[in-house]
Amino acid sequence: MSAAPPESTLPYPPIHKDKKFVVLSDWDGTITTYDSNDYMTDNLGFGRERRRELNIDILEDRITFRDAFREMLASVVAKGYSFEECKDILRKNIKLDPGFKEFYAWCKANDIPVIIVSSGMTPTIRAVLTNLVGEDSANEIEIISNDVDLNPDGTWEIKFRHPTSGFGHDKSQAILPYRDLANPPTLFFFGDGVSDMSAAKHANVLFVKEKDYGENDLAAYCTKLGIKHILFSDFSKALPGEKSVNEVLSIGHA
Repeated sequence: MSAAPPESTLPYPPIHKDKKFVVLSDWDGTITTYDSNDYMTDNLGFGRERRRELNIDILEDRITFRDAFREMLASVVAKGYSFEECKDILRKNIKLDPGFKEFYAWCKANDIPVIIVSSGMTPTIRAVLTNLVGEDSANEIEIISNDVDLNPDGTWEIKFRHPTSGFGHDKSQAILPYRDLANPPTLFFFGDGVSDMSAAKHANVLFVKEKDYGENDLAAYCTKLGIKHILFSDFSKALPGEKSVNEVLSIGHA
């Protein structure tokens, strides 16, 4: 008997029925060139060294992603940064994957929904996304993520979508309803890090981003468990080409 899905504290958008393809993608470090939560932790919180220790602990099952992520963000709050200050800093410093606009335009022209599935917080994602792609495109893209609780004293903390799950946001729950449809679409998932481990086994085609600064944690996880995946450097490499999905999967690179 399969385990019951974790209860969500936040609503989900309606699933896209009768679509041939659906794209679901992580946000931080995948659609963006650098993870915004890593940026805050490294530059405003307790720093990269401690963050990487926690990332490795997650990969080695010594701590849950939920608990490690809460600790990372709490270190930013402890340094006195308000949530509005964090949003402003992220708008100024987080960049878009160079191929994403072209990829999104292609998906839109071919009636393929693109859904952001993130362990980040919706307000920071919206702020950065609007800054990078414009308000119209930002409003078209659905976001399934965590949220934030703002306290009267000016402090803030992450509000997890699935607080009983060790992932905080179990991303598989955004994928599995599509698998249950009478005529399920082909599901593509794009990710890069430890927050994407819960989704890795459930898409039809998994794209894993290679980053030139290292920290390729999802690739390490998939290799360890033998999960088939396609490595890609930016979204322009994920556009349809001459090779079939099976050919690309056999090579391992887009």
